[in-house]
Amino acid sequence: METSSVRPGGARRPWWGRIAVGLAVVVVLLVLVERFSLVPGFGGLFGARTRDRSGPALLKSLQDMHRYEAAVGNFQVVVDLEKDAAFLPDAIRGTRTLYVGAGTVGGYVDMGGLGERSVTVNGDRTEATVRLPRPVLGTAALDPERSYAVSKQRGLLDRIGDLFSDNPAGEQAVQKLAAQHIGAAARDSGLAERAEKNTTAMLEGLLHSLGFRTVHVTYQ
Repeated sequence: METSSVRPGGARRPWWGRIAVGLAVVVVLLVLVERFSLVPGFGGLFGARTRDRSGPALLKSLQDMHRYEAAVGNFQVVVDLEKDAAFLPDAIRGTRTLYVGAGTVGGYVDMGGLGERSVTVNGDRTEATVRLPRPVLGTAALDPERSYAVSKQRGLLDRIGDLFSDNPAGEQAVQKLAAQHIGAAARDSGLAERAEKNTTAMLEGLLHSLGFRTVHVTYQ
């Protein structure tokens, strides 16, 4: 029975070699059809399905909050992070990521340490003085719905390394840098001053509604 074919030069191709080549050609054709939608209606044959196999969320701890959130700032920054090797061209070793980071920073007044001396009133309860700590800013919180990578450029060695990495082309570095830039922008934006102004307005309105005609709010 014929089990091999004659190749140019007189060498014979075994039957299993012809099957392997045929299978490889079929796989390549299927990938091309799926990738470029060469045949209408055929692209969904290998369509990906997403399944959520996550376990239930576990409550780790509860924490009572004693602060008044007085203002929130929304920020956006474009991070351009480049890492180069000392003696290798970027095409061989190096990465550059362009990332748009969007997030918020809150300004709040911590009222957890207030005591009896923090609020004083006069004898006929017409004047009140409230002493509060100065507003502070919280940490920047990135919004994953509005943050995204615009482009990623990687050298050959970095691409090969991603094949063996549990987190290929991770974005932790640009996300951390984006949060730092947003935090710095919040400190220069007057957000703390806005939080102080809003806290003062809230307390004045509250105490006026309780019958106090004069209200003093100080920060220290």
